[in-house]
Amino acid sequence: MTYCLGLYLEEGLVFLSDTRTNAGVDNVSTYCKMHHFHEDQERLIVLLSSGNLAVTQAVLHRVTSSNLRLSEEVEKSPKNLREVADLYQAAELVGDAVREVYQHDGKALEAQGAGFQVSFLLGGQIRGEPMRLFQIYSAGNFIEATIDTPFLQIGEHKYGKPILDRVVKYQTSIQDGIKLSLISMDSTLRSNLSVGMPVDLLIYERDSFQSSMRRRIDETDPYFQNLRGYWSSALQHAYQQAPDPDWQE
Repeated sequence: MTYCLGLYLEEGLVFLSDTRTNAGVDNVSTYCKMHHFHEDQERLIVLLSSGNLAVTQAVLHRVTSSNLRLSEEVEKSPKNLREVADLYQAAELVGDAVREVYQHDGKALEAQGAGFQVSFLLGGQIRGEPMRLFQIYSAGNFIEATIDTPFLQIGEHKYGKPILDRVVKYQTSIQDGIKLSLISMDSTLRSNLSVGMPVDLLIYERDSFQSSMRRRIDETDPYFQNLRGYWSSALQHAYQQAPDPDWQE
């Protein structure tokens, strides 16, 4: 399993993903699940993946290779993420790739009891177009983040969702978005062994067409350790200061 999230904020986008994959308790590996595409300050597209590793790698190959065409019927369709005209078309391209991989591998996976499990977060900006963030499902369909719904998650998201639900707004600053994303990830790391360090962080500032920060954070990172300890202490203090129940028999 994995945990990835994207924040859609007025100032820009915050992306965070873990790196753990496993095929059982004795087969745990580390793989980067964050991929970004940057072309001459004309576009920056970020793709985060969750699900069956073989499936996600097959989809990634199809949306980055210049030698593959997803649709033989549409001659003018873009071949890869470097050719799409806007982010909506990029989401369609990834969705088409998911469906193509399912047609190729889906029945074999299901016959082995593995199932076809894959999802993606895709976001960024292409010059002349607005900044956008999408979540793409196993069926190849997708939804878009909005001002009213300013974050999307894939993978093992339930442990890290409460803090985002309570605090994240479209007007949240990028700096606060970084803190909240790391707190959300830390909550997931504490509660689910299928999510693991290190984690990858990427920050995109609106209309910049390049990442302003890309960082791999491991267990020894001083800021992450400080934030983890601060949040644990704050939670303990908060519940201790909460009023006791005063119900009467």
